Amino acid sequence: MPAVVHRGRSRRTINEINMVPFIDVMLVLLIIFMVTATVMTPSAINVPSAGQASRVPDDYITVAVDAQGKLSSNSGKGTPLQDATDNAELATQIKRTLQTQPAIPVLIVADKNLPYQQVITVMGKLHDAGVQRIALSVKQ
Repeated sequence: MPAVVHRGRSRRTINEINMVPFIDVMLVLLIIFMVTATVMTPSAINVPSAGQASRVPDDYITVAVDAQGKLSSNSGKGTPLQDATDNAELATQIKRTLQTQPAIPVLIVADKNLPYQQVITVMGKLHDAGVQRIALSVKQ
């Protein structure tokens, strides 16, 4: 029921919202959230562990990425690294090798200071080139 003001002879209703119950509810919620936030402890992230293979593959392609993002690759275990100017040239080099050895794995050796996005970009290009097995290594 709205409040009624008596001034003189006329009765007038006040059309205002009573904010006190709203403020009470907000303060109770604020206290609940503050207590809950202090009780909750941040949990550790469960990062999956990678196991080691039973044996090292006989032949694999190495793709090296240095700290400046410069790419180099080889066509097998015994061949020297050749510089690639960009990801497209790297993909063509890998496709050439995959024509003779379709199931050969690729080892990405990246510098530890290299941004992770560049490694993901190289992995994407290798996947687009048709590589099925990709391994990662970190250069110290």
